[in-house]
Amino acid sequence: MYLSRFLYVSLCECSPLPEPEPQMYGEVQSPLYPQPYPPNQQEQWDLVVPEGYQIQLTFTHLDIEASVNCYYDSLTVFYKEKALWKFCGSENSADGHHPGNQPILSPGNSLTLIFQSDSNNPEVHQNLGFSAQYQAIDIDECSVPEPGDGSGPLCSQICLNTLGSYLCSCHHGYELRSDLRTCVLSCGGGIFDEPEGHLFSPEYPNHPPHAVACQYVISVQEGFTITLNFTDNFHIESMDSPEGPQCLHHWLEVMASDFNEQPTKLCGRTSPGLIVTNSNMVKLEYHIDDEGQSNGWSLDYSTHRVKCPSPGSVAKGRVTPNLSEYLFRDYIYVRCDQGYKLMMNGREMESFSSICQSNGQWHRPLPECHIIDCGEPDPLLNGGVAFLSGFQNQYLSVIQYRCNEPFYSLLGDANVNFTCDADRKWRSTHEVIDSPRCLPVCGQPTNHIDVYQRIFGGQDAPDNAIPWQVLLSVRGRGGGMVIGDRWIMTAAHLLVERGVVASNESVRIFMGLNEVKALKKSPLFAASIHVHPEYNNPNDVDYNNDIALIKLNVTLTFDSSVMPVCLPEPGATYDTGVMGLVSGFGLTKENDRQILTNQLKYVYLPVVDQQTCSDSVTSARIRKNNIPDLTNNMFCAGLPEGGKDSCQGDSGGPFTLTKDGRQWAAGIVSWGVECGGKGTYGVYTRVANYLNWIKKTMQEN
Repeated sequence: MYLSRFLYVSLCECSPLPEPEPQMYGEVQSPLYPQPYPPNQQEQWDLVVPEGYQIQLTFTHLDIEASVNCYYDSLTVFYKEKALWKFCGSENSADGHHPGNQPILSPGNSLTLIFQSDSNNPEVHQNLGFSAQYQAIDIDECSVPEPGDGSGPLCSQICLNTLGSYLCSCHHGYELRSDLRTCVLSCGGGIFDEPEGHLFSPEYPNHPPHAVACQYVISVQEGFTITLNFTDNFHIESMDSPEGPQCLHHWLEVMASDFNEQPTKLCGRTSPGLIVTNSNMVKLEYHIDDEGQSNGWSLDYSTHRVKCPSPGSVAKGRVTPNLSEYLFRDYIYVRCDQGYKLMMNGREMESFSSICQSNGQWHRPLPECHIIDCGEPDPLLNGGVAFLSGFQNQYLSVIQYRCNEPFYSLLGDANVNFTCDADRKWRSTHEVIDSPRCLPVCGQPTNHIDVYQRIFGGQDAPDNAIPWQVLLSVRGRGGGMVIGDRWIMTAAHLLVERGVVASNESVRIFMGLNEVKALKKSPLFAASIHVHPEYNNPNDVDYNNDIALIKLNVTLTFDSSVMPVCLPEPGATYDTGVMGLVSGFGLTKENDRQILTNQLKYVYLPVVDQQTCSDSVTSARIRKNNIPDLTNNMFCAGLPEGGKDSCQGDSGGPFTLTKDGRQWAAGIVSWGVECGGKGTYGVYTRVANYLNWIKKTMQEN
C-alpha cells in the first residue's frame, strides 16, 4: 500500500504595512503612574508629529526623587540625540530641576523622553513619577529670521505660512524657480498693469546659459501712455555696419500703439535711454540664440496721462480753466460773455463742458457764443417802434416807441427808450414805465375854425373841424360825441322811450364825415347802452340827468376825421358869456322853412347866466304848458334876440368850450322851448356834474 503525500503551497504577494500616521497629540506617564514608580526602571518614548510642526510638552505632574544634577532618578528630553532638558524633584523640592507649569517646545517635529530610576531610593515607593500631555504646534516658517550662512531668506519675495509648512510666491511679472524659494522675471506671458515697474532680461546682468525667447506686455489703463527708461548697462549682441548695429541673431523688439506701428529692434552696447511710446500698451520680445554673448537689459517704466491739444478760444466767451497743458480726464467749461448765448449745431445750450478722452481728443468741439436777441418788441397799439441803435433786436439794441401823432401821445408825453438786456427782455430806461401806452389826443382837431363869425346863422362845418361829432339813428335823428376809442356820450332821452331803453340793435352810429348821405353807408353798432340811473322822464317834462353812454362793438382808431373830445377837468367852470361851439345834423331854417340838414352845422353861442335862463323858462310857462324844470345839472346857451340855437335833431350833440387850446365837452344838447326864439335859450346837460359817473361806467364796462 502506497501512501501519497501532497504538499499544498499557498503563494501570496505581500507588501509591508504602511507606516502609522504621526499623532497630533497624546499623553506620556511614568510606570505605574499615578502609583509610585518602581526602582531599577528605564523606559523610552519617541514622540513624532507631522513635518512642519513642533511638539509642545505640558507637564500636569512631576514628582521624581530629587538629587544634584538629577543623578539618581530623572526624566531626560532629547531632540535628535541631543539632551535638551533633564528633570527631577518636585515643585517644592530644594534641589533637583523641575519644569514648572510652563509648556516646553521642541525645535522640530520629534522628541525622545527617557525615564530612569535606581535602587538606592531612601523613600522607596514614595515618588509618583510624572504625567505629561503633548500636541503638535504649527511652525510659522515665514517668521523665522534669515540664517546667518548667507543663503538668503526662506522666500526671496513672498512667504505664505500654511499648516505644517509654507509656500513661496512671487510678485506680478515674476515666476518661482525650481527651488521653490527664489523668483525670477517671468519670460513669456507676463502682463504688467501697474502704473510703474521694473523689467530685466533673464539672468541679467549675466549671459543666460541657453537661448531665450521672452515676451513682456505692459498694459495700463486707457488714457495713460508708457515711457520706457533703459539703464546704461545695456548689451545685446549685434553686427556692426556703416549704418549702425545690425540685430541679426539677438534683439529686443519694442512694439507700441496696440502693435499697429512698425516695431523697433534694439541691440548693441548703447542704451536706448528714454523711449516715450505714446501708447497705453507696449510689447517687448527678447530673442537670443545659443551662440554669442548678450548680457541683456534692464528698464524702469512709468506712465503719464494722455495729453489733449489746447482747446482754443471762443469769440465772446471764456474757456476755463486756462492750463498750460490738458491731460486725460481734465474738464473744460465755456461761458459766454454777458449778452451772449451758447450755441452748437444751431441749438442753444444751457451749459457746456468737455472732457479730455483717453485717445487724446476732446469728447466734443467747442461751442460758439452768439449774441442774444430779445425778439420783436411788443407792438404798440396806435403807435410804432424805431431802432435807435443795434441790429435785429440784439443785446444792447435800443428802441424808441412813438405814438401816431397828432392823434395819440405817449403816457406822460415823453418818448421812452427800451434796451435789450441780458435777460432777453426789453427794459425801459424810464424807471416808471414798464410798457408804453398811446393815449388818444382829445379836443385838438387837425382843421381849426379860426374866426369867430357874427352870430346870424349856422355855418357848414369844415371837414375834420369837429371830428368827435356823432350822428345817431334811434327812432329818428340825434347827435352824440366821441369820448373814447369805444365810448359815445349822448342824451339819455334819445335812448329811452316811456321808461324803456332802446335795444343795442336799434341804435345805429355814424361818424367821420360831415355829410349825412355819405355817413349812412357805414354804420357802427352798440355793444351796450348805459343810461344814467337817475334819469326818469316818462312824460318828457323831466330832463334832469339827461346823459347816457354807448359802448361800441368795435375799437376806433383815431385820425383826422374821428377824434375824441376832452372830458371836463374836475372843478370845471361855466363862465357867463364864454363862447361855446354847438354842432349837429338837426333842423335848420332855409327860406323860412325848417328842414333837416344834410350837412353838419355849427354855431358859436355864449353861456347864459343861470338866473337869466331860469327867468326865461318861467316866462315860457306863461305861454305854454309842460315846460320842463331847469336844474343845477343844466345850463343855457344862446342869444336873447334868438335866431341861433340848437334844434330838433341836434339832441345829444356836443357843446364844447376851449381851454389851453383843447375843446372839452361842457354840455349835451338836451331841450329847449323854441328853436332860436326870442328870449329863449337852448338847455344843455352840465357834463362836469357827471364826471365821476362817466369814468366809473367806462372803467367797469
